[in-house]
Amino acid sequence: MLQPVEARRGEPGLWNGAMSPRAIPYALGVRWDRFFEDLEDQLDSEWEAERAALDSEAERLRLSRIPLRERLVALAGEGEGSVSFDLCDETVLVGRVSAVGADWVAVAPEPRGVGVLVPLSAVVAVGLTQVDLVGSARAASAGSALRRRMSFGFVLRDLARKRVPVRVQITTGRSLTGTIDRAGADHFDLALHDADAPRRRGEIAGYRLVSLATVASVRPEASATLP
Repeated sequence: MLQPVEARRGEPGLWNGAMSPRAIPYALGVRWDRFFEDLEDQLDSEWEAERAALDSEAERLRLSRIPLRERLVALAGEGEGSVSFDLCDETVLVGRVSAVGADWVAVAPEPRGVGVLVPLSAVVAVGLTQVDLVGSARAASAGSALRRRMSFGFVLRDLARKRVPVRVQITTGRSLTGTIDRAGADHFDLALHDADAPRRRGEIAGYRLVSLATVASVRPEASATLP
């Protein structure tokens, strides 16, 4: 039979021994401390998750605004290995990115060789290591103001001025060799002759007006300093 509480106060239990009235606030205080610690940890975790989500969203937004050119600028500055370029004429160039202009990239063959000029419009895909892939996204940059002003036509005019013989690869797969006489806004004049022959009247086999839109690559046949 249950006894009234008053009748059991003299017995050890609720009010005597380890659980005295003075011990109750202390015990409750320990539990509240743990509760607040758990709550602070939870808030910290939620804040970190929210900040990570914001950072991820900001990073996705940044990446969505990066053009291919800026990824190539990063490879020119910090690339660790060779890069392969699949071009629209189904050729593949392997080398390192040596320079990037307004709308072109220069690929220098490994370990040595004359660089190849490639208009960005002719690039289908770029093969690279995972390290360079991630690094080019993190270090993407517009590059120097001077290089941003150097168009593909500008470089071709420089080759024309230096009278450097070139091999022009057309998007159809055809190859033309000769010397660029002059370069216009969207085309250039090419005097056709053998790659190993100088541009002389007797060596000229014909002339071509070549549309820049049809060019897959331009390879100087002699040592030439590219911009």
